[in-house]
Amino acid sequence: MYPLTRYRRLRQSEAVRNLVKETHLTVNDFLAPVFVTEGKGIKEEIASMPGYYRYSLDELTQEIKELWNLGIKSVLLFVKVPDNLKDNKGTEALNSNGLMQRAIKTVKDTAPNMLVMTDVALDPFSSFGHDGIVADGKILNDETVAVLSQMSVSHAMAGADFVAPSDMMDGRILRIRQALDIENFTDTGIMSYSAKYASSFYGPFRDALDSAPGFGDKKTYQMDFANREEAIRETLADIEEGADIVMVKPGLCYLDIVRDLKNTVQTPIAVYQVSGEYAMLKAAANKGWLDHDAVMLEQLIAFKRAGAAIIATYFAKEAARIL
Repeated sequence: MYPLTRYRRLRQSEAVRNLVKETHLTVNDFLAPVFVTEGKGIKEEIASMPGYYRYSLDELTQEIKELWNLGIKSVLLFVKVPDNLKDNKGTEALNSNGLMQRAIKTVKDTAPNMLVMTDVALDPFSSFGHDGIVADGKILNDETVAVLSQMSVSHAMAGADFVAPSDMMDGRILRIRQALDIENFTDTGIMSYSAKYASSFYGPFRDALDSAPGFGDKKTYQMDFANREEAIRETLADIEEGADIVMVKPGLCYLDIVRDLKNTVQTPIAVYQVSGEYAMLKAAANKGWLDHDAVMLEQLIAFKRAGAAIIATYFAKEAARIL
């Protein structure tokens, strides 16, 4: 007790603060999202995500080299699909020469040791902008899962190390695991978006991929943001079905969920610092209202402190340069 105990003794210099620091952030914690588009010579800034870009495959090569040189060794790929290739069946998602499949090969050709994770969901390929097949205004679960399983195998065939189902359909992890194993992709991992909430923070991402829902919303499959215990049930089910990594999305408003899962499961936990979180800090910093780098690092540390082993973040390159 005071005055025998004085907690400020452990705060009085940078040296002692670093010595007793409980949470450490390194470049190895980052998973960098990368947006890919058709064309050539394209490095197109996303208006609602200042400083973030869509890359054509030729420009993707340079981006991957830069990430690797910064020490970032894991990427999460997303594709912007032309409207003429979208339908309600996910046809283009299964194209062995589709944009995602070519992007995977491009990354592996550029940096063979780069860990490649791929988005598995139908919204970029859907004429309705939904994560599943639509019939009579309803998103069909089992029919969607069948396509997602084929999609995952296609990604694995192209060279993906992990597939990352972000759709929140019931039972898709089991079906994907079975499909991969049948095709002898037993070493291909699954990072499941296990607790993905129906959030309003996704707007800039949907701008990036032109994947906003064409009708309604995604609340019949993404989770209600008022719910907490449901996240544990969803995550435990995904682990039982074969998920190797589980994810919470979004990030900052859901740190309690990250900690709940950390206290419940032994499976590695990822968190996604989403586009809206990125855009808000960029906007506030542009106005001079916040110190960009200081707030960025504070947020990233918060994810680690809450229990995340992996942080998917649009700040990966900026943070890597500082670290």
